[in-house]
Amino acid sequence: MKTRRDVFQAIADPTRRAILLLIASQAMTAGAIASNFDTARPTVSKHLQILTACELLRQEQSGREIYYHLNPQKMKEVAYFLEPFRKMWDDRFDKLESVMKKFKAK
Repeated sequence: MKTRRDVFQAIADPTRRAILLLIASQAMTAGAIASNFDTARPTVSKHLQILTACELLRQEQSGREIYYHLNPQKMKEVAYFLEPFRKMWDDRFDKLESVMKKFKAK
C-alpha cells in the first residue's frame, strides 16, 4: 500500500508554500518554477514531488514539457479544515482587543 504524504507537512515548508503561491496564478514548468528560487533544480523538483504526492499540485504534459497546476479542490479541503480555527482565533483576538481598549481607557 502506497502511503500518501500529509498535506499539512507539505505546506509547513516555506519553499513549498512559495511554490503554491507562484503556481496559483498560472501553470508552470519545473524549470520556470526553479528559476524563482536560489536553490538547485533537483531541490525544487523534490518539493514538486511532495506537493504532487499530496495532491496539492497536478501535472499536465504538453509535448515535452510537464506543467504543474494548483489543485483547487485539495486547497478547498485544507481551507475547510482550517475555517473553524480561523473563527476561533478571530473571536479570541476580538476579545483581546476589547480588553486592551478597556485597559487603555483607564
